[in-house]
Amino acid sequence: MTQKGFVVWFTGLSGAGKSTIANALKAELELRGRHIELLDGDEVRTHLSKGLGFSKEDRDTNIRRIGYVARLVARSGGVAVTAAISPYREVRDEIRSQTPGFVEVFARAPLDTLVERDVKGLYKKAIAGEIANFTGVSDPYEEPLHPEVVCDTSRETLQQSVSKVIDALGRLGHLDREVGESLPQGEELSALRAEARTLPRLEVGPLELSDLFMLATGGLSPLAAFMDERDYESVIETGRLAGGHPFTIPIVLRAEAAPTAGRIALFIGDQPVGILEVASAFTTSPEIEAQSVYGTTDDAHPGVRVLKDSGRWALGGRVTALSRPSSGFPEYDLTPAQVKAVKRERGWKTMVGFQTRNPVHRAHEYLQKVALEIVDGLLLHPLVGETKSDDIPASVRMSCYEELLRGYYPPDRVLLATNPAWMRYAGPKEAVFHAIVRRNYGCTHFIVGRDHAGVGSFYDTYAAHRIFDEYTPGELGIEILRFEHTFYCSVCGGMASTRTCPHPAAVHSTLSGTAVRKLLAEGKDLPPEFTRPEVARVLLQASKAEATA
Repeated sequence: MTQKGFVVWFTGLSGAGKSTIANALKAELELRGRHIELLDGDEVRTHLSKGLGFSKEDRDTNIRRIGYVARLVARSGGVAVTAAISPYREVRDEIRSQTPGFVEVFARAPLDTLVERDVKGLYKKAIAGEIANFTGVSDPYEEPLHPEVVCDTSRETLQQSVSKVIDALGRLGHLDREVGESLPQGEELSALRAEARTLPRLEVGPLELSDLFMLATGGLSPLAAFMDERDYESVIETGRLAGGHPFTIPIVLRAEAAPTAGRIALFIGDQPVGILEVASAFTTSPEIEAQSVYGTTDDAHPGVRVLKDSGRWALGGRVTALSRPSSGFPEYDLTPAQVKAVKRERGWKTMVGFQTRNPVHRAHEYLQKVALEIVDGLLLHPLVGETKSDDIPASVRMSCYEELLRGYYPPDRVLLATNPAWMRYAGPKEAVFHAIVRRNYGCTHFIVGRDHAGVGSFYDTYAAHRIFDEYTPGELGIEILRFEHTFYCSVCGGMASTRTCPHPAAVHSTLSGTAVRKLLAEGKDLPPEFTRPEVARVLLQASKAEATA
């Protein structure tokens, strides 16, 4: 859905924390897929208002200029975050009256706190009469009378202040509220489930449950609803939502026919899993969509096959989740908000995400540990939604991850959490999609290998690398770490890649998925050059159990 822009206007005395909160807010909003322009008071005076002094007239002119630029940003669908003292109430109110979506945030702190924070000693000089026209001492500061948010930075942590602003933006309708704020619970959930049984029903499956839960929890931000026709067509044609945000995979609810009601219940069997507010219904072309998303219309491609077996009608609209997918490991089924909370608790400023639908082998481990040399934490984020029938089951994969993390990673540097999305096998388009999802889970970096989300021979080697060249730096809100093919080199005596190893392929050890399945079917151990022995044992035991079932 197209997003409207808005302005977050920070005001407060020098040293009150305006710029600190504004920068943290910018980072949080970028994680949610919004385009942000930060207009800091000091930078504006250097560039936009160079030559202006500190008389009331000059200060008002400076604020009007900031307000004008902020309106332009918001008008184009962006978010303008300003951090200037803006001491006079009249001109702030003037900017408010001219600016749709204006949210005023008052950063407040007592004078003694500001003096303590002032490493340059400017407040002490102003109090001593050495600096004239110093706001809050020798020049007035008029506090806002009705700000949308007040952040008392002498008592609150930075995260508490940012959370206040985020809550207000959600309450005012500028942001979609995250799980924990928006998912129904308790009596509300019971009432909605009862209502669902009175509504027209649409039978769905685990794929649809994955999508509706990801929408409801913010995992697909900036998308907060099943796509309408405008967003759908834009994604098919340009790989972007109608508002311009990168998005490469259509997220729609498929149906065999258009609904006759504006509110329908989504059921799996006899259990209601969601309620859809139908905003649009339109027909789609599986062939056009398949060619755009998968690069092929070949039925041998698993994603194409699923698409062609689905209904041709697409339903758009907001959804309320009444159930959640489960990996069978509930302690790892963390929502985006919960993952970000762990990240904050551990003090990680940076976090790299790793996508896998297979057990982690030595090549994966090598990539992750290289990345851990430059970031604070690793989100090992296996996809546990629907995959191909010959992929190793999610329960076995989760046991493998537990074994690996137990013995080979520092526990305070790694977080294992499940990704409830289902696998499309869309190669480069899905690589971008996976990066967007991990950004929404709080990742600042994302690992992309040579054949990310590929299947068979449908995609060129490193196509998943090249697609990221289509985006400007910072546009995706996450940094992509592109890794070459890795292997065990018997001459090097360890893991390496084509960038670091000079030896011929004959001394490189790699195993295809087919070869792994063959060894397991024969009851043979996997070589230690491929995977850790603890992981190999889990896979072998699972293979034997399947064979005797």
